[in-house]
Amino acid sequence: MDQGPLSGIRVLDLTSVIMGPYATQHLGDLGADVIKVESPQGDSIRGVGPNGQKGLGPLFLNLNRNKRSVVLDLKQELGRKALLKLAEDADVLLYNIRPQAMERLGLGYRVLEAVNPRLIYVGAYGYGQGGKYAADPAFDDLIQAASGMAHSLSLAQDGEPLYIPITIVDRSVGVYVYGTICAALFDRSRSGKGQKIDIPMFETMTHMVMGDHLFGQVFDPPQGSYGYPRLLSKSRRPYRTLDGYMGCTVYTDAQWQRFFCAIGRATLMDEDRRFSNIGARTEHVDFVYSFIEKELSSRTTAEWVDVLGRADIPCFPVHTFESLRLDPHLADIGFFSMQEHSEVGSITSMKHPAEWSRTSPSTRHQAPSLGQHSREVLTEAGFTLAELDHMEHEGII
Repeated sequence: MDQGPLSGIRVLDLTSVIMGPYATQHLGDLGADVIKVESPQGDSIRGVGPNGQKGLGPLFLNLNRNKRSVVLDLKQELGRKALLKLAEDADVLLYNIRPQAMERLGLGYRVLEAVNPRLIYVGAYGYGQGGKYAADPAFDDLIQAASGMAHSLSLAQDGEPLYIPITIVDRSVGVYVYGTICAALFDRSRSGKGQKIDIPMFETMTHMVMGDHLFGQVFDPPQGSYGYPRLLSKSRRPYRTLDGYMGCTVYTDAQWQRFFCAIGRATLMDEDRRFSNIGARTEHVDFVYSFIEKELSSRTTAEWVDVLGRADIPCFPVHTFESLRLDPHLADIGFFSMQEHSEVGSITSMKHPAEWSRTSPSTRHQAPSLGQHSREVLTEAGFTLAELDHMEHEGII
């Protein structure tokens, strides 16, 4: 089985819940040897959902494939020394507790750098260390509130602030962490040197949100208010058809001309200046979206998919979770597959989304049980059987 482009890279994954594990699963899918270092209590996400009592709930299973689990009590000196021993041959160490806690454990960057100067030492946590929130805890919901994301939904829905019902912060920052680690590995291949990298959730998501919504406030003096009008339009939502809902994006001038032809109003773009160009359409975005909404309510979803498809206008019926699972395109590419897990039986797995022509990502092994590989990994690091027995007796592994 192809081992992937990161084969030979070893990652010490000291993260838990979603953000860090999502990043390291991508690294594992690309072939890295990801060693998931857990406390004796294990990653709390193990207990969420069906089979949580086995420590193998559905979220954990789809965040931790291609990893080996090692239990180490890092609050005990022998556990700390064991981690430092593992770090000697590691390429990356990723943690997502607060940096102050890493320092208290005696695992700050200077300690790890002395052990392995080539180590890429990455912290992914709530807030950058130069500001007043530096020591504060953070979670997905909290950063949705802090970054303006929840506020943007209140403006778009003309109601109270809302959370997006996806762990959007954890997964977005997780992807950013994954990309940053790959870039750091590339830098080290040229410089031969490791480094310390901090990736704060608050700043990362503020960059994302305000990239859209600084808008007129980008300029000095300001040339308009905050908020990208197209995204904040109360009419920007899936459109109701005669028998359901669908997404439809008519965006460019050419697409609008084809849309008007498709609905039998070919001259409207010239007759109504609100449609004349992208600036005018943005200025009158509520009217524009309401116009599409009214038109789409006149036919069934299938009829519109046919009409708009022939006009080369982007559209898609609204999927439910159930229908998404059965999507024919995803079936063609084998996106969902049934795989066997030794502890919980058949599970649904999702393939890595990128397609590689040569070093293809793969699932080498399923998410591990707690401490499944403790002895295996520590034996590779040079610990003797007697040392491992002693550490187990002391509750360190």
